[in-house]
Amino acid sequence: IGAMIEVKAGIHPDLTGRENVFMFGSLFGLKRTEVRRRFDQIVEFAELESSIDRQVKFYSSGMGMRLGFAVAAFLEPEILVVDEVLAVGDASFQQKCLERMREVMAGGTTLLYVSHDLATVEAMCRNALWLDWGRVRAHGLTRDVMADYRRHVEARAIEQRPTAGSAQVHLVGYDDGHGGPVLGNGSLVLDVEVHAVEARQVRVVLGLTEGSASPVFLVERDVALVAERAAARCQIANVPLPAGQYALWATVLDQADRTIGSWSPVGHVRVEGVHLIAPPTGVVRLSPVVVDATWQDI
Repeated sequence: IGAMIEVKAGIHPDLTGRENVFMFGSLFGLKRTEVRRRFDQIVEFAELESSIDRQVKFYSSGMGMRLGFAVAAFLEPEILVVDEVLAVGDASFQQKCLERMREVMAGGTTLLYVSHDLATVEAMCRNALWLDWGRVRAHGLTRDVMADYRRHVEARAIEQRPTAGSAQVHLVGYDDGHGGPVLGNGSLVLDVEVHAVEARQVRVVLGLTEGSASPVFLVERDVALVAERAAARCQIANVPLPAGQYALWATVLDQADRTIGSWSPVGHVRVEGVHLIAPPTGVVRLSPVVVDATWQDI
């Protein structure tokens, strides 16, 4: 069993990178000849060719983490346990880590991957288990478990929506123009109300998310608050989203783009239509988009 719980665990700062590679291998029960056979690959992957004979205490934090990940990933265990370790290096190196785990899995290794990064969970795992304070909330195909988890996050966020701030957005209703749920690649009409403690010029920002606070896309509108209340209708002509349940988040900014209403969920919409094929294992799907929208006062 190979474990990446803390990737620098077992790396001794007074030893060189080279010495650490061999010591790490011996901790996993490998002979020196087996470590030597993988040594060049480990060093190349960690991008430490010019530093491998320096003491690790002179490495940067990122260099030490890259060394630990590379050693663990190239020992080719039967089971590889990975726990929240992909904050390693820059985005390019993180993609290398995902690709390496994909190669290890293709060789027959079982991957047990623990993470709050939903995108990488979906990219790496066919099956998922959702634990909530030690209890199993859902298990099965990753896309089904992720859908349950996102719905839970959305419901909890709406329930715990903060009341602080001098302005708030409320979703009055939505329609796809046909009296039903939003159609894939169809139009979406959102009616929102803005309430504030004083009349002022504000900017309303709406975003559709998959349940978390990170939006897939944003639209915005300048609104003049009269009598501390204003209503606006947002029409998105072409919803660029696959089928699924999405949360609508909103915030209110003043004219200096300072937040006067917290970024929080205000409701949800359902998209029916195109079902995307899951990406190949090891491919992280992150695709924010920019969409055109028209607004009018109502």
